[in-house]
Amino acid sequence: MSLRGDGPIEELSIPSGTTVEEHDVVVDGDVLVGGQSTVELGVRGRNVAIGERVSVGDDIEAEGDCRLDTWCSVDGNVLVGEDAYLGERVTVTGRLMVSGDLDIGDDVTIEEGFEANGWIVIRNPVPTIVFYFIVLSQLLRVGETDAADELAEALADGDDVRDPLLVPRSAEISDDAWRVSTPATVGDDCRLHGNLRAASIRVGERNEVFGSLRAREDVTVSADTVIHGDVTTRGGTVTVERGARVLGDVSAGDLVVYDGAEIQGTLRARGEMKLIQETDSESEAEDAEGGDPDETDSEAADGREEAEAENSVDGAAQTEDSDDGAARTEEAEIEETETETETEETEIERSDEVDPGEADDAADTAETEAGDDDRERTDELDTGNDATESEPAAPAGEDDRAADGADSAADGEETAPVTADAGAATDAAGSDDES
Repeated sequence: MSLRGDGPIEELSIPSGTTVEEHDVVVDGDVLVGGQSTVELGVRGRNVAIGERVSVGDDIEAEGDCRLDTWCSVDGNVLVGEDAYLGERVTVTGRLMVSGDLDIGDDVTIEEGFEANGWIVIRNPVPTIVFYFIVLSQLLRVGETDAADELAEALADGDDVRDPLLVPRSAEISDDAWRVSTPATVGDDCRLHGNLRAASIRVGERNEVFGSLRAREDVTVSADTVIHGDVTTRGGTVTVERGARVLGDVSAGDLVVYDGAEIQGTLRARGEMKLIQETDSESEAEDAEGGDPDETDSEAADGREEAEAENSVDGAAQTEDSDDGAARTEEAEIEETETETETEETEIERSDEVDPGEADDAADTAETEAGDDDRERTDELDTGNDATESEPAAPAGEDDRAADGADSAADGEETAPVTADAGAATDAAGSDDES
């Protein structure tokens, strides 16, 4: 794929850290310039690739490789740190100095001569962008993604990949203006000279542009950026963020200005005009994000100490609660033990006490049994009296002993008190003896 037509470069992309020093554009990374463009400034970068029919108005300095496609013209010297590739009908008005190999096509004009420390091959080299995209497309087509990554790293010389300066087709770059028909993006910490004209423009933070901004669509000026000129858009929205400064007029369809922005000129808006003020919470969040790390660490340490102190206090309180709970448990066990003891004593006292009704029943039962025994003894005595009447009377001594034996037997069998029946029986026995 060559740089004819729209090409692979779809916007003007100025990487972070780009500066314009006197008559040169200085970039830390690579520089890719689309076909049929005009660059009136010199170019200094790591790897420089210039498309077809591009005109460069000053010197080209490349730390790595330099590729100049067909019909290119350089009004100055070309200094290459590694290899150089020059297509057909390339014109260099100055001197060509190459530290590595040199591939050179037909009808190349170098007015002040050339010098190469490596091999010099005269042929028609493949255009730069065509070569890159043919190899990468073939690798991706067969599924060799690892090889494609290795090729990309090799093209980057194994260094950290940096954003390149991309100049689209038919662009015009000079000390007065940067004109493109595509969107334009400016990174951070850049210093540019000239007015910027594009379809839409977005300028990053901490930039300084010595010129005006003009676009057909939206224009955004980020924080801490200074624009030494006007900011104008036909029908888009102009946004000026906090800390930005515009040293000129602002004209837009809609205008959005953040609190803290500074505009020294006139504000014109055909549509809405908004002034956005940040809340205290957002400001505190930003301050916390950009605060001193030592202060943040100290605050975090204080927070941890407070948390540990709270945890220790909570642990002591829990320990006291557990001790109180254990004491309450012991008191409850003691109370239960005392209650059981009182219950046992009450049962013992109840067992010792005798119910009066039961005692009377026992006494009546004993009296009844004693009465039955007395009646039996009386019957026996009556029987004996009848026998005595029929037989000779016994001596008085024997009758007394018999009565005494009966009394002792009655006393041994029953311990109950002597009733009236027993007394009557004794009287009956005495009367029998007298008779």
